[in-house]
Amino acid sequence: MVEKKTPTRKKATKKEEVIQKIQPEVNIGLVGHVDHGKTTLTEKLSGKWTDTHSEELKRGITIRLGYANATFRKCPKCNEYTIGKICPNISCKGEKTVVTRSVSLVDAPGHESLMATMLSGATLMDGALLLVAANEECPQPQTREHLMALEIMGIKNVIVVQNKIDIVSEEGAISNYNQIKEFLKGSSYENAPIVPLSAQFNVNIDLLIKTIEETIKTPQRHNEEKPMMFVARSFDINRPGTMPKDLQGGILGGALAQGELKVGDSIEIRPGYKVVKENKEIYIPLKTKIVSLNSGSDKMETATPGGSIGVMTQLDPSVVKSDKLAGSILGKEGELPKVHYRIALKVNLLERVVGSKEDIKVDPIKMREVLMLNVNSAATVGIVDKLSKDIFECNLKIPICADAGSRITISRRVGTRYRLIGYGILQ
Repeated sequence: MVEKKTPTRKKATKKEEVIQKIQPEVNIGLVGHVDHGKTTLTEKLSGKWTDTHSEELKRGITIRLGYANATFRKCPKCNEYTIGKICPNISCKGEKTVVTRSVSLVDAPGHESLMATMLSGATLMDGALLLVAANEECPQPQTREHLMALEIMGIKNVIVVQNKIDIVSEEGAISNYNQIKEFLKGSSYENAPIVPLSAQFNVNIDLLIKTIEETIKTPQRHNEEKPMMFVARSFDINRPGTMPKDLQGGILGGALAQGELKVGDSIEIRPGYKVVKENKEIYIPLKTKIVSLNSGSDKMETATPGGSIGVMTQLDPSVVKSDKLAGSILGKEGELPKVHYRIALKVNLLERVVGSKEDIKVDPIKMREVLMLNVNSAATVGIVDKLSKDIFECNLKIPICADAGSRITISRRVGTRYRLIGYGILQ
């Protein structure tokens, strides 16, 4: 049966309706101090363990951004939320649940040395779960750093998850709750909901899903604008020994900020691929076509802003492997922002260094200082060579693709780590 083509998109075909339901509607980040339960909670909500890199499995921490899709459901009889197709409430006697929404979960690393990765992931988030372990004093250094990062990146919808309540007494849980409330006081998230749970034993997962549905709404999307996708991962899916005729093109993973992408579209990726020319490193924009679009294991014909997606291209797998194109922007040829090898930033510095155990005042930016900069899903290093009252200029080690007015987080080396000290506006 051939479907009739209609001149407008007001009434979607059945096929289009299925495609739209496959792709999750929002990206929800899981952030917080190392070992506070982010990956475990991601697994309980999605059924997927996101630490798959060999070094992650060995060390027991998240190193790269992890992604997983979750489908939230609700029992029409008792209104209990779950991820299961059958209501867990015994009194409902096997009542089938209905889908309320699909979401993408972004599991960000909590270790202090991986702050750049967390900041890159924050660009993709529509809301966030800030995990706080009930058995540790609040705030831990990276709890404070991640909260400040969410604030700087403009993430408005945040839920605090008080995890590991199963290993503390009632008095300990209440004391920790009061510490959380005191920590949030004066921030943008002073009135954020706090959900006590045990991810390990599935305690209050239903309450968390209910709170997510009430707090992190699907934002208004701009599908009609020129497409712009922030690339957070790039990788090769071919197994060693695959015959040349069977090789598949490179995959780019990330989220669309605006616009639509379709299978068969001609696209461009900036800054692109690094080459050495006349003893100088330069980046060449890449042009290719979209072979397929995926959301998790589901294939789509059209991708829209919302949850994370995978874009299979015609690119040589060697070009994309090991996240070589992470931090790039993908869009239609000739419609992407300018590539900057040098930038000027209007600076907004914090009063205190975030993430350090010591109380350290933030000093002004200095000449020749080396700073870590994060914009969109990109991380780079800038060396300051020009200063004025509230603007500094620097050359970048890795170029960025960004529009004027973009917000760029600034981190300074304090001791052995880079610490968040503020943000700048690209001039």
